[in-house]
Amino acid sequence: MQVSVEKLSPVVIEFSVEIPADKVKSEVDKAVAAVSKSARVRGYRPGKAPKQVVMHLYGPRIHADVAQRLVDETLDQAIAEKSVQPLSKPAIAPAELSPDQPFSYKARFEVRPDVAEVKFEGLEVTRKKIKVEDAAVDAELERLRREHSTMQTPDPERPAQKGDSVSVSFTLEVDGKTHPSGEQSITTELGAGETMKDIEDALMGASAGDNRAVEVSFPANHPAQDLRGKKGTFKLTVKEIKERVLPSLDDELAKDCGDYENLDALKKSVVERLEKVQKQKTSEQTAEQLVIELCNANPIPVPPSLVEQQSQATERELQQSARRSGQRFDVTADLRARVRADSELKVRAGLLMAEIAKIKAIKVDGDDIEKGYAELAEQTGKNVAKVKAEYRDPKKREMLVAMILEDKILDLLETAAKVTEED
Repeated sequence: MQVSVEKLSPVVIEFSVEIPADKVKSEVDKAVAAVSKSARVRGYRPGKAPKQVVMHLYGPRIHADVAQRLVDETLDQAIAEKSVQPLSKPAIAPAELSPDQPFSYKARFEVRPDVAEVKFEGLEVTRKKIKVEDAAVDAELERLRREHSTMQTPDPERPAQKGDSVSVSFTLEVDGKTHPSGEQSITTELGAGETMKDIEDALMGASAGDNRAVEVSFPANHPAQDLRGKKGTFKLTVKEIKERVLPSLDDELAKDCGDYENLDALKKSVVERLEKVQKQKTSEQTAEQLVIELCNANPIPVPPSLVEQQSQATERELQQSARRSGQRFDVTADLRARVRADSELKVRAGLLMAEIAKIKAIKVDGDDIEKGYAELAEQTGKNVAKVKAEYRDPKKREMLVAMILEDKILDLLETAAKVTEED
């Protein structure tokens, strides 16, 4: 077998494979013998028809089968011989098979580009300074007050206002008929955007026992297909109104929120938690900048098949996210172009980071994995033993190793970068 390699582009190569005539003849003879055993040829007993007759009747099929078998048997061997790692399924262009002639075919596939060097030192990025504003602390304390609040009927009773929790029963009329969904009940907080704005507006100023009618127009992409683009009327009956009572911002609230001696201890914990969140966000933003700058400094070509795989994966994630939130998802030409550009960046970054790992001999050892387990346990609130049990799955463990390796490479990039801190 003779194999020659032609590089059609930095990421596409073509093999030309030629198989000797004696091998071709041997395979054709075997195929003819196999067909003769089962073929029914008029005038001959099974297995007794002459080779010429069998070839006359089944020649094209035999040649096609032998050609396919020769490709299957020799392509992997040729790939191993040339130490090539295909990234896409080979496209095969076989020549015509002749029993007494050498058989040749071409196999074209994508490969990783050759990267002579990777420029990763001195990448310029900016990083925001960690600073927790008083307003952020106040907002978090207010959230905790709300979390520990109670709901009670206003005394004395009054009409509903923003912030109240209103319980309502309703029916929907469409085209003059009551919708099949029948009577339903909801409880919504006014001003929180939990229900349709027209309904919220109608409930503002309503008292318990009041009846209201609200006309609405349903959008063309409404989740309920029978309501899309139609007009309807909600018949509302206010059942109950409750107001939120917030606890005082004092030591008692601090004790209710956890193991805090006083309000100052709670505030200190809030500041530390917000600093940690900011640090994580800043770290992610810095990593994104480093990846972009790395790709800009090393504009290597990327295999189209890898970009396509990444694009499809991203679109699936977007579709699943929209489905979980009950939204309609349409893949527009603009969205597809942006997804593809992002996918190309991710693929290029992956190739470059893999090359950096090879150049710098960056590996993931047992200590790194143990540290990864501990971090996952902290993030999820699970104990380390449970996390380890979950990651016994080879695929999940492989993902963990990949994430740890990526973090180590990003740490290297950040250490070698020119980082400017800004407010």
